[in-house]
Amino acid sequence: MLNTRLVAIIRKEFIQIWRDPRTLMLILVIPIMQLFLLGYAASNDIRNLPLAVFDQDRGPAARALLDAYRAADYFDIAFDVDSEAQIRDLIEAGDARLGLIIPPNYSTEIGGDGSAKVIFVFDGSDPTAASTALAAAQQIGWQHATEIQQQRMSRAGIPVSSEMPLEIRTQVWYNPDLIDAYFMIPAIIGMILFAITSILTATTIVRERERGTMEQLIVTPIRPWELIVGKLLPYVILALTNAVEVLVIGSWWFDVPVRSDLWLIMLLSALFLVTSLSIGLLASTIANTQQEAMLTVWMLLLPTLFLSGFFFPLEAMPLVLQWISYVLPLRYYLVIIRSLLLKGTSVAALQNEIVALVIFGIVLMSAAAVRFRKRLD
Repeated sequence: MLNTRLVAIIRKEFIQIWRDPRTLMLILVIPIMQLFLLGYAASNDIRNLPLAVFDQDRGPAARALLDAYRAADYFDIAFDVDSEAQIRDLIEAGDARLGLIIPPNYSTEIGGDGSAKVIFVFDGSDPTAASTALAAAQQIGWQHATEIQQQRMSRAGIPVSSEMPLEIRTQVWYNPDLIDAYFMIPAIIGMILFAITSILTATTIVRERERGTMEQLIVTPIRPWELIVGKLLPYVILALTNAVEVLVIGSWWFDVPVRSDLWLIMLLSALFLVTSLSIGLLASTIANTQQEAMLTVWMLLLPTLFLSGFFFPLEAMPLVLQWISYVLPLRYYLVIIRSLLLKGTSVAALQNEIVALVIFGIVLMSAAAVRFRKRLD
């Protein structure tokens, strides 16, 4: 027979859980969210990488080569450029992930019994995407070269050389050795700025309310904006300090390059912090307890981890998840911090990401400030 006291305690706990439907819903939703995120987002099967082509030949053989790469869904020939400098600009800005350079005499060399050479350049700031693209480029090139060799063998009266008619030369920019640390350490800076500020801001303000000290602050002459700034500024300092620590250790121990000005990195990091602080402040106005605040932030933290490009390349995700990633501020900051550290990208090349963070900061901070002020009232 069951212990009646034990049954009573179990019943009491279930009643308490049932009386907190918000927390119960969050607990039930988070595992489902993890299931779908890991099922769909956790993939390195990269497709449709944007490719910039500098075709100096414009002949039928060059078009046949491009058709071979177009037929494979690894690449999306998104840009037709007129110089190698344009390829560099597109890759630096993140618009293209790789470039193909076809020499001016390509059709002549392929049409005879010689061997032609083309050059692929890859953005090595994402080692996973670069490795997949490099292997695919070489494999497709080898298959195309085999087809050309077979065509030569079928022609009567034309001797066939044992040399393959097409050579794929590759160059990897920014991270020639495809070191994973170059990809992850900048992302860790972004996650620190996001997680520390949003979680600590949300829980700290709720803790003040739970202890009753928030009411004491309200009756003082402190203005609402002074209270908000005073509560948030320490976490800005702590987050930036942690970011500098990761940056210094990553550069010193893991040899991660820092190719941009440190002040520019800190300035754009501070811009991203406005968004993170707003999320924490907004969560604090929704939650009534620290547990609710933590779970509310985690509800956003999970999709941010998987859909921002922190772990997995965005190109490997289903299109719907890629669309969702556009509403995650960390997506834009990861582009910024990786470009600044690994590429030395200019502000002009990052203007789309910077404008997105400004919009996020204004909208989220305004919404958080309005709700926070209502809670104070």
